Amino acid sequence: MQQTVYLKLEDGSCYKGKSFGAPIKDDLTGEVVFTTAMTGYQETLTDPSYFGQIVVQTFPLAGNYGINASDFESSKAHPRAYIVREWCPHPSNFRCRTTLDTFLKEQGVAGIYGMDTRSLARRIREYGAMNGLITLQEPGKEKTVPQKGTNIRDAVRRVSSHSMALLPSGLSRFHVAVWDFGVKRGILRHLQALECSVTVVPADACASEILSLAPDGILLGNGPGDPKDNLSVLSQLPALCRSGIPIFGICLGHQLLALSNGADTEKLKYGHRSANQPVRDLATGRDYITSQNHGYTVKNDSLPPGCSLRFFNLNDGTCEGLSYENFPGLSVQFHPEACPGPADTSFLFEEFIAMMAERRKHICL
Repeated sequence: MQQTVYLKLEDGSCYKGKSFGAPIKDDLTGEVVFTTAMTGYQETLTDPSYFGQIVVQTFPLAGNYGINASDFESSKAHPRAYIVREWCPHPSNFRCRTTLDTFLKEQGVAGIYGMDTRSLARRIREYGAMNGLITLQEPGKEKTVPQKGTNIRDAVRRVSSHSMALLPSGLSRFHVAVWDFGVKRGILRHLQALECSVTVVPADACASEILSLAPDGILLGNGPGDPKDNLSVLSQLPALCRSGIPIFGICLGHQLLALSNGADTEKLKYGHRSANQPVRDLATGRDYITSQNHGYTVKNDSLPPGCSLRFFNLNDGTCEGLSYENFPGLSVQFHPEACPGPADTSFLFEEFIAMMAERRKHICL
């Protein structure tokens, strides 16, 4: 049975909708964020970087091509709730295995439709990211909405793998240790397609455990939350940088690598969550369209010596990528594996491969 649902924001505004997916039994709270991607709702729902958030899909229709587990970025859905203008009960696609409604029910994720998602996204853009309260109670009945700064604790630990896992490649040219802070499957698939065997390492691992694997390269994956909350990871990263093993950071991994080398991060007004963020590569002067999902950024004016800006966002000028001089390191704020999104920047994985090949050549000499 459909329920009438209310979303109350911390600024006092209220939005009305109807429920689908998992029934709402108790009040739900979380940071309300929006994504403007026109496709990829399956990848959005299963992206660990959305852990605990209330996700608003601005494209007016979701569910039209159904659900297919082959497109998942992890084994389950991570948002606390999913808000759309309209959902499609009768999807049409030859790969469809079930509906969006059924999937949300199976995952225990509340869905809301019939809400003015355009107005909601405009409010967040104007006033900044806000926490929200999803409730069945009508407006006027007092409910406390958590204020800014309310974070989900242990977000990375709760989405990371719990033990090491080896993902072999048919023809293994290089061995990459992937430090899992909520890494997307698309990143792992991309490495395997480039003939890399992959060892996924849980977030609570220490540097000595990673180095004991004798990897050719280390990839720092994406994940949820404030990068500064990950004190254990930050304490271990300097040892990895000193090892001389090439390091490639993506999204949260990019922020953590920057913090560990003396840079600073800050929360964006409403984040970058879309499949069409324009960035410029300062190494070539070329512009790219990228897929992004993050609420924090590395501060451009905080970069220490030995760390230089490689990419920047053409919309707001924020840092989108860094190069390191004191060790073979590269990091980007966007997702070069493009799941979902454009594959314009997938060449960065090949740059990572080249870094590993260069180090191997020097070791062999």
